[in-house]
Amino acid sequence: MGRPLGWLVAGIMAGALAAPSAGIASATRLSAQTGASAEPGATRVLEASRPDVPVHLPRLRGPVTLDGSPTEAAWQDVPALPLTMYFPTFRGAPQERSEIRVAYDDDYLYAAGWFYDSDPDGIRIHSLYRDRWNGDDAFALYVDAFNDNQNAKWFGVTPAATRFDLLVSEDGAALNDSWDAFWDAATQVAGNGWFVEVRIPFSTIGFQVDTAGRATMGLTVTRLVSRTGERVTFPAIDPQFAFRQPSVAQDVVVEGVHTDRPLYLSSYVLGGVDRAATRAAAGTPWTAETGTTREVGVDLKYALSSNLTLDVTANTDFAQVEADDQQVSLDRFSLFFPEKRRFFQEGSGVFDFATGAGSRLFHSRRIGLTDTNEPVPVLGGARLVGRVGEWEVGALAMQTSAVEALPTETFGAARLLRRVLNDYSTMGGMITTRARSGHVNVATGLDGAFRLFGDTYLGLKWAGTFGDGEGGDLFGRSHLNARWQRRANRGLAYTIEYTRSGERYQPELGFLPRRDFTQANLLGNYFIFTDAHPFFRRVYPGLLAFSTFRNQDGTLESGTYAVWVQWETKGGGGGWIEPKLFVEDVRAPFSIGGAVEIPEGRYTYADLQFVWTMNQGRKLRTDIDARAGSFFDGTRTQVIAGPTWNASPRFEVGADYQWTRLRFDERAQATDIHLARVRLRTALDSKASGNAFVQYNSTTDRLDLNVRLRYNFAEGHDLWLVFNDGLATERLPDPGEPRLPLSLRRTFIIKYTHTWGG
Repeated sequence: MGRPLGWLVAGIMAGALAAPSAGIASATRLSAQTGASAEPGATRVLEASRPDVPVHLPRLRGPVTLDGSPTEAAWQDVPALPLTMYFPTFRGAPQERSEIRVAYDDDYLYAAGWFYDSDPDGIRIHSLYRDRWNGDDAFALYVDAFNDNQNAKWFGVTPAATRFDLLVSEDGAALNDSWDAFWDAATQVAGNGWFVEVRIPFSTIGFQVDTAGRATMGLTVTRLVSRTGERVTFPAIDPQFAFRQPSVAQDVVVEGVHTDRPLYLSSYVLGGVDRAATRAAAGTPWTAETGTTREVGVDLKYALSSNLTLDVTANTDFAQVEADDQQVSLDRFSLFFPEKRRFFQEGSGVFDFATGAGSRLFHSRRIGLTDTNEPVPVLGGARLVGRVGEWEVGALAMQTSAVEALPTETFGAARLLRRVLNDYSTMGGMITTRARSGHVNVATGLDGAFRLFGDTYLGLKWAGTFGDGEGGDLFGRSHLNARWQRRANRGLAYTIEYTRSGERYQPELGFLPRRDFTQANLLGNYFIFTDAHPFFRRVYPGLLAFSTFRNQDGTLESGTYAVWVQWETKGGGGGWIEPKLFVEDVRAPFSIGGAVEIPEGRYTYADLQFVWTMNQGRKLRTDIDARAGSFFDGTRTQVIAGPTWNASPRFEVGADYQWTRLRFDERAQATDIHLARVRLRTALDSKASGNAFVQYNSTTDRLDLNVRLRYNFAEGHDLWLVFNDGLATERLPDPGEPRLPLSLRRTFIIKYTHTWGG
């Protein structure tokens, strides 16, 4: 590590460890002043309503200063929302008093919270790191801007004014925590609780105005007391539903509002140096090849209307993106890595087109990354997301430059989706393209999700791919998925799913872990709420039967069959115990970790898994996942632990350790696979933060280091220092080979991003 970077890391770490938690007051506006804790006056509570009967939110009648002290007269005219306990006992009596008010003016949606606490020393403030909820107390709003019962924007804030924002899609089934938005929040902590004010621009929310000049949205608000797990919500949400589901939000109306059409222009300048170990040929000495990097790029974001946003990028760079979590494959199928790059986040839910069996019609990581996750320069592109009339739309076009053996490529995707039949059913289509010199791949898809009655849904999806010179055999180039399910978290829930993928189906801009198969899946749970029990909140036994067959001959290629009992505790923990049976028919040998090989053959094996999780509000906590049993023609023992320690709001240590012991005594093969990750997160205040991420993978004999230091001058104005290094942990050479160098690839980058507009 270079000296300047080392000093910066050491300085931040030293400050984090040395400073007491009370020292964050000035940075995060924490206060013990009694002004913030003053009663909000005579409390008027909004009359409770059914979620599908719109509530007209009140306009603010005066100015509000965003300082975390909601004492202005304007707040006194706003009625409080009726709150209901969601956890640990539905409609129980909350131990802590909460008051939440929501209002708006011409340009912003506002929220204020009075969160009283009988034990203010127990208020959880674990992190000052942006976008990091880490078991803190929290207040959150979920806004379904288009009231489509499928998508929402999640705005959360902790007592330290640490903000986190996420995109919610598929009615809460999918979350995207890599999305960032423009909005503000301020908090104060006093002797009787904590208090918050939130201001969200309507241009960030986006909405659609009807002919009467009104916008109807879905709204859910919630407060979490982390140490006890107590959660209250508006509206009242039965725990058979996840509180973040847009379909259970309260319909609310705002009138006489408009959004500006903001134009944000973000440019970056980047400079860096890198050094890579290289050699001319096997057996020749290793040498260090050094180089420098100088880049300039620009991103433009423009709201074409209140509900349609255009993003344009030129010479895009993703240097500040956190490294992927390494994974170790224990089977013969491809691993899936999620998208973390910021440009692909806005409106990402519209591009979701999951096609069953872990496959997707569109996976943005195909753009600008090789199959081995090495970056490919992105020359530029554009994406359009939002709503046009009744249609939810998404369109994307990108181009990458040529690099080594890869030619320049162009990528395209377009998606349309709209509600049909009722407020909980949708139909749509999608097309993707990937083209390079002499080759083009086109994939198309149609999908529908229909709420038939009650909680019962039918999902249908078809996709097909077309390439150069291909014709006929549409069935062989098609992928079908049908799903019948009862979506519930109380009583019986089940999913029956059928998937068939043809031999020649190959979406090159998608993700397909296996080909030419038919899969039949059954998954069921029975949720039992134990309100009267002092320890358990909910217990749910379940079962699954997943069977995958080869299309060629109808043989069972993979089978997984299990039963389990899972539980949640009233203290916020949980776990499960699960015996599982596997069937695998291996037609071609494959290796695991480069150390053992699974020969051809048909295998039946079983194991027992036990998982235990702790309340995320604890300063020191861990999750444990342990399993043991047979594995192909041998045995497997695996332990995964994920401890986290919040030493102070300024410093967090988190780790993941996976140990897998494989033994094949009859073949005299054995290996122990170790995968370890350590994350150090620190923040001097809400502007200066650091993140060090160290990974070790015994299958590659590498130790990878990713250090990112950020100084946020203001929203959209960031200075990043990024250091990456890959170290060889096994350097002893094979006979006749030179010793492997310690550092395999080292880079140091300084990047500054500046945003104009608003």
